[in-house]
Amino acid sequence: MLGKLLKYRKQFFSLMAGVPSYETYVEYMAAHHPGKPVQSRKEFFCEAQEARYNGKGGKVSRCC
Repeated sequence: MLGKLLKYRKQFFSLMAGVPSYETYVEYMAAHHPGKPVQSRKEFFCEAQEARYNGKGGKVSRCC
């Protein structure tokens, strides 16, 4: 029960900050694209940051 609550808390704060869930991405790739390579957590985070904040290499260049 506590583990499930902590998982949802982490997911809530990640979504509030605009960072998609890596675990959800991995599950999606396994279910829908089983033959394709899965990005590492760092690659996934950098791509998410670049898409949201136009950051280069995972570095945020602006806040809004």
